[in-house]
Amino acid sequence: MKAMVRPTAKLGLFLWGKVRDFLAMIGGMSLLFFEACSTTLKGIFVPSERISRDAVLTQMVRVGVKAIPIVILVQLAIGMILPLQMFPKLDEFGQSEQIATINAVAAFRELGPLMTAIVLCGFAGASIAAELGTMVTSEEIEALVASALSPVRFLVIPRLLATVVMMVLLTVIADLVMTGSGMYTAQMLGIDPDTYYQLTVEAVDIIGFVTGLVKAAVFGLLIGLIACFQGLSVKSWDGSVGVGKATTQTVVYGIVAIIGADVIFTLIFYSYGLL
Repeated sequence: MKAMVRPTAKLGLFLWGKVRDFLAMIGGMSLLFFEACSTTLKGIFVPSERISRDAVLTQMVRVGVKAIPIVILVQLAIGMILPLQMFPKLDEFGQSEQIATINAVAAFRELGPLMTAIVLCGFAGASIAAELGTMVTSEEIEALVASALSPVRFLVIPRLLATVVMMVLLTVIADLVMTGSGMYTAQMLGIDPDTYYQLTVEAVDIIGFVTGLVKAAVFGLLIGLIACFQGLSVKSWDGSVGVGKATTQTVVYGIVAIIGADVIFTLIFYSYGLL
């Protein structure tokens, strides 16, 4: 009997530890988010506390501009795969032109923001976490605090703004690339480009476009927030091991959070008839 109780107790303690760590992470991220919001609002009304525009632009280039080729490559592939997969079945029912409708809805409402967020999480999220974690281990964060400078103002907010803005812009690029790739593939399958374009315009209204961008903005915020929190959570004595762990956790937690948020958004949009 004791032999059965011990493994069960160990499993219970393990699960409780994971739940406790998860709740602590949610609490820490919430505090970081509210501090970032209050600091940003303070910077709007107090000139000396404004967020550096140059810092934001620098981070936008680092986390977004350099990710453009990867996003284009991924969306090109998806835009070709979907029509090729759907064409045989749709053609059986004489509805091959509906490839345009399906591809457009998938691009603007779902796969555009979702796949771009996953790419940005692996590209920018890991980079932000590693950079901030390295700054912690090299005691640069302590130096900022000792100089009465806010790490949230100088390090966190520029990265949060950059991930949100660039996530939206990258999603627009991803939508257009996937649509163009789908049109080219459909033309190879014998579908008239004018018909494809017309069906795409009919399938995606302004609401569908905006809901996709709303998703993108929230995904970008989640990526930046998780990356900054994980990076700043590294202890100065952890060294490279702690930085590597923070980087891995950023990618894993980021992707899980993105997919979870996507499910929530889809349920909300469906309940309000926005799909």
